Amino acid sequence: MDFPWPVAQVALQHHERLDGTGYPQGLKGDAILFEARILAVADVVEAMSAHRPYRPGLGIETALAEIERGCGKIYDAEVAAACLSLFRNKGYQLPA
Repeated sequence: MDFPWPVAQVALQHHERLDGTGYPQGLKGDAILFEARILAVADVVEAMSAHRPYRPGLGIETALAEIERGCGKIYDAEVAAACLSLFRNKGYQLPA
């Protein structure tokens, strides 16, 4: 299927971290696609706040605190700020 953006690379890179500590390629900074940086933050928020078979959900505030902690270090600062603003200033909530 053709997409107007590199969907496979975005999925592949979404566990990369700005400081190079992510996987699978150890990419850092601008070597990580911007779309993958967006997906990385969204994935952390959803994964931490939601229930998993192996643990209860940690809650949205715990997830947002993680994004704050890693802002500009492991998560893109612009993406992290947008995420935090959506939840804290705009009242966004994850779908139930």
